[in-house]
Amino acid sequence: MAPTCLLCWVCRLLCVWSVVMGHPCSLDHQGWANCSGKSLQHAPSSLPRNITSLDLSFNSLVLPHHRTLLNHFPSLQSLNLSNNAKLTLSPAVFSNLGALRLLNLSSCSITYIHVDTFKGLGNLHTLLLRNNSLQELDVPFLLPLKALFHLDLQHNALVSVDTWSLQLMETVPWVHLEGNPWVCNCSVHPLQQWLRRRRAVQVTCVSPPGLRGQEIAALDSQDLGCQIKQRFARELSTTQLMTVTENNTTALPAGKGGRSWPYLVGFLATAIGISILIALAAKCRLVHKNFASYRHRPLPEISSIGGRPMEDSSSWDRGSCGSHSITDAADLQTEDDDGFIEDNYIQPSEQLPTKEERELHRSI
Repeated sequence: MAPTCLLCWVCRLLCVWSVVMGHPCSLDHQGWANCSGKSLQHAPSSLPRNITSLDLSFNSLVLPHHRTLLNHFPSLQSLNLSNNAKLTLSPAVFSNLGALRLLNLSSCSITYIHVDTFKGLGNLHTLLLRNNSLQELDVPFLLPLKALFHLDLQHNALVSVDTWSLQLMETVPWVHLEGNPWVCNCSVHPLQQWLRRRRAVQVTCVSPPGLRGQEIAALDSQDLGCQIKQRFARELSTTQLMTVTENNTTALPAGKGGRSWPYLVGFLATAIGISILIALAAKCRLVHKNFASYRHRPLPEISSIGGRPMEDSSSWDRGSCGSHSITDAADLQTEDDDGFIEDNYIQPSEQLPTKEERELHRSI
């Protein structure tokens, strides 16, 4: 009997506390505060700080702009705000409820969710957004919800969902999308694949009329009108593959081109560099050879008679100088012995004597 009496006393104390503090909510010994259906426009500010559950459903709450909904409740784990028709979610409105595990926002006529609406709810496990008017998902609002396990989006106004949003929802084990007016055309194909992976059922089409009521996961590409686009994509892929094959002598295996092309570029660059070096080396050697072969001096003047070097008139007066010029001519002939005789150094008047002229000279 003692424990029962103790509980009774706790209940009476909580009731007295609520009357004294002037809020209409009822409290129980487990820390639950029931403020449902009290025509409240603002959340009560005089609730005990140690409550673990708060029900504010079926009221006329107006959430404040640029500040939080409730004061700091370090132990609050469950918050029910369903059926508040005037609810507008502002950024970080729940940021001081770090221990919250369940948030019910069903039937609140919500049309848009800001990306920072659920900032600070890192421990949130269940988010209920059913029976609202969401027409599209700005799914980055899920990013702060690291521990989210259950997301309920049933009976909204969703007609499609993009691939990125589906990827973000992959981390949530339980997602409910039933009851939305899904338009089943080719754009719903990513959702179809996502539903098949999750083996989700009862997600059905609303339009076009021919597919109304049919499960999205059970449809094929022809039903969604994707046959022409898929065929065009296949033809485009084939054309691109042929173009790549024509431009490259060897086609890389699929899936390995991204890793092989750096090696191919390196090999080509090395080959081109070696070829340029070889060409430069050959060019330099050829230039040097040509330079050496054309480094000549004029031949000494040879007389037309006797084959002796011609001496000017001054050489008769300087016999020693004449002998010296002969020696220089011999040296020049030795230096120029490279097998080449240039026509510019032999004048027509300096032709060698013919055979008849030599015989005539001997007879004289």
